[in-house]
Amino acid sequence: MTRMTPFASPLLLGFDTMEKTLERIAKGNDGYPPYNIERVRSDATSGDPERLLITLAVAGFSEDELDVTVEENQLVIRGRQIDLGDREYLYRGIAARQFQRMFVLADGMHVLGAELKNGLLAVSLVRPEPARMVKKINISVPE
Repeated sequence: MTRMTPFASPLLLGFDTMEKTLERIAKGNDGYPPYNIERVRSDATSGDPERLLITLAVAGFSEDELDVTVEENQLVIRGRQIDLGDREYLYRGIAARQFQRMFVLADGMHVLGAELKNGLLAVSLVRPEPARMVKKINISVPE
């Protein structure tokens, strides 16, 4: 039996890479670390592009243990805590585990920067308004 996907429509051309990306993200979603995504509103009359803010709860991670990169059309945030072997824990309730969180970016989205404060990593993004483009395609008649 053939599996039908939303991208199997003959009207959606060239979206096979997006389908693979969505499948990969769905498989790797364990919920850690928790995060928020918020739309940062600006004055409607200013004409500023839309801004987004992704905030991840990364308590216990230092700046050196976090890595924020843009790989093709994906924002990838990785964390790896360095376990100091000289500590003796009577109880260890704070996990020192690594993580990787991925966000697919739409065309034109840009990462402005990242800031770590009080155990929260805030990544600022901007989505400029896309230029509306209509292109006339000439029809040729073979002779």
